[in-house]
Amino acid sequence: MKTFEIESSHTPEECLQALDQVNERGPEVLGKFEWGCMAGDHTGWAVIEAESRPRLGDKLPTSILERARIVEVTKFTPEQIRSFHEMK
Repeated sequence: MKTFEIESSHTPEECLQALDQVNERGPEVLGKFEWGCMAGDHTGWAVIEAESRPRLGDKLPTSILERARIVEVTKFTPEQIRSFHEMK
């Protein structure tokens, strides 16, 4: 599985629709999101695991993905960081 950071914005007028669409995917998907709406930043952020970027569509509403900035992210171990230094 790969890990993706999703950042998706919507307008204040689209807010309830965006929340409803994510909520319809179930509590597991909704629980992965943090929202800035209450602070006036109508953006949702989530970290989602999927087999590939195209497979994110199996987990997230199309309306969220159409506007999303999607980045595949990786965690590093201390050993990996040390090896990066040795490669210089």
